[in-house]
Amino acid sequence: MSESQTTLYFVRHAHSPYVPNREAERGLSERGRRDASRVTEILTRYDIDGVVSSPYARAVETVRETAEIAGAEVRTECGFRERTLAESHVEDFEEAITKVWDDPSFSWPGGESNEAAQERGIEAVGRTLDQWSGKTVVIGTHGNILTLILNHYDEAYDFEFWQELTMPDIYEVTFENGPSPVIERIYSDS
Repeated sequence: MSESQTTLYFVRHAHSPYVPNREAERGLSERGRRDASRVTEILTRYDIDGVVSSPYARAVETVRETAEIAGAEVRTECGFRERTLAESHVEDFEEAITKVWDDPSFSWPGGESNEAAQERGIEAVGRTLDQWSGKTVVIGTHGNILTLILNHYDEAYDFEFWQELTMPDIYEVTFENGPSPVIERIYSDS
């Protein structure tokens, strides 16, 4: 890897049981813990310099073993947390999520629009690139914010793409000589 190349491995967290109004504390299921070990097996093939994660438990738990093997600590970055869809539990999740993707500036009460969440995610990417320039970093994150980040660079990463993401899923995003990265899926649980 050249000194001007920075590689980010975005990891969508492994399976986590849904618990209403417990977004930050939700940990991994038994299946999720097994899948997190698979993530570690894949990522430790690379020379990992650091591990950054959403502060949400399921994201941290998915990348924790990778950090341990790499001799790093998991540093949390709030910008990689999942997008807030609404202030409280929504009755019809499909309708609610479809609406924010249909209108990027729309937000439900207390929630984030796609535009706002994407801006937050891209700012977190910028901070990570500044701090880890020329390095290889694993980022534990979530499906919606991952899609919004990738969508910033390539509109092909859209609502349909989000619907097809697996838990876990890994995308290699390589920045070299400019703002447009090369994006490649290196693992999916399908």
